[in-house]
Amino acid sequence: MNLSALIILPLATAIAILLARGLKQVRTLALIGSTGQFLMSLGLLWAYWKERSAGNTSQFLFEFDYAWFAPLNIHYHIGVDGISVSMILLTAFVVIAGVLVSWAQDNMNKEFFFLLIFLSLGAYGYFISLDIFTLFFFLEVAVIPKFLLIGIWGSGKKEYSAMKLALMLMAGSALVFVGLVGLYFNTDVNGAHSFDLVAISKMHIDIASQKLFFPFAFIGFGVFTALFPFHTWVPDGHSSAPTAASMFLAGISMKLGGYGCLRVATYLMPDAAQAYAPIIILLSTIAIIYGAFATMMQTDLKYINAYSSVSHCGFVLLGIGMLTKTSIIGAVMQMVSHGLMTALFFAAIGMIYSRTHTRMVAQLGGLLKSIPIISTVFVIAGLCSLGLPGFSGFVAEMTLFMGSWQNADQWYRLATILACASIVVTAVYILRAVGSAIMGPVRDKHFNNLTDASWNERLAAGILIIGIVAIGIAPFWLNQLITPGAEHIMEHLGRAVSMK
Repeated sequence: MNLSALIILPLATAIAILLARGLKQVRTLALIGSTGQFLMSLGLLWAYWKERSAGNTSQFLFEFDYAWFAPLNIHYHIGVDGISVSMILLTAFVVIAGVLVSWAQDNMNKEFFFLLIFLSLGAYGYFISLDIFTLFFFLEVAVIPKFLLIGIWGSGKKEYSAMKLALMLMAGSALVFVGLVGLYFNTDVNGAHSFDLVAISKMHIDIASQKLFFPFAFIGFGVFTALFPFHTWVPDGHSSAPTAASMFLAGISMKLGGYGCLRVATYLMPDAAQAYAPIIILLSTIAIIYGAFATMMQTDLKYINAYSSVSHCGFVLLGIGMLTKTSIIGAVMQMVSHGLMTALFFAAIGMIYSRTHTRMVAQLGGLLKSIPIISTVFVIAGLCSLGLPGFSGFVAEMTLFMGSWQNADQWYRLATILACASIVVTAVYILRAVGSAIMGPVRDKHFNNLTDASWNERLAAGILIIGIVAIGIAPFWLNQLITPGAEHIMEHLGRAVSMK
């Protein structure tokens, strides 16, 4: 399996879109390219399982290594394990759904679809990178398109929101860069410094250096995944972004941060991860509780989903901070589940807004009678968010809670209890939003004449729902995919403890 194809295909698609003529060609190329990504991700999953079934126990599969800047020992080193394969699958699901939801986009459509596809290039490159400088490079590739998508095609205070997002993420990137450079200068591979993730993981970096540079890396990546109190860009960014950009921001971009916290900060600096675990758990618990109660105060559907994402991404960081195998598996499952669920939620909100021209809960009502399919999609997304059994949210959160409870420390268990209690708050704001916006009498006579979901919107929602249900009904395939990677991380943490 040539992993570089995951970068080449989006790049070729983006270039072809720029050369296309007319809206029809642009949309067709975007759909063909995103469908190719989707099929390629499924092919990667099949190839990965085939290699594992054949007895290949290597930590990473399909590796390729090329020195692309030898003076600083920077390599184009790529490879995947089960954790990165799950992230690639998530990206492919969200990208094709985003393209379908944006089918009617006619304002500067060529530039819009170009940026959307280019974002996927950055995500794929990020998830397959085994050189932390290359990983950082692809992280930065995704920042500028987000800024442009919000600033040009957004709504409301779009310029303010785009600028705030760009500044916050660039600040996070600066912190990440300091952490990565600190790691680099504390490595020694055959007499030279290295950015190679695999090589660094085999070294024992001085504990003092780990404790110095871990906060830079973890907080930097944490900014991307709404780490409290650096989460403030999330509500503004999501509320102003066009639907597909909101889907990508919440569904994929916020997962870049969680993946970096786990793959780079925690894995490469295990001693520091254990030392700072209580702080990570404290901040994660605050984010979960704060995000849940802040969501209850919102009256705009997009703000409801945005603040809800702050709370749900807090679960990811909580699972990482607990440092047990089950909690790490739960954290990765939560990233996948939340990516699919929140993308579906933003898609449904976008469909409602395009027809009613409002996102205010108080102005909606009785939509189930006029747009039953869109209303059903909205309800499914909400039920997944509150953790209803049968959907991915329940599986991910239960796995994470079980892993968190394995920590015998009373304060860690208190954090677990508080995180569990937030589900009650989640149920309140989800059911209240569903009851007010979807159920009840029609509040505006014009809502009686609304058109239901078009073919492309139904297909986009269907793809995301398939992913949500596939995890909720039969989670074992995802658990088995993630477990070897989580076990390797735990083995690495165990070796760090034994070397103290």
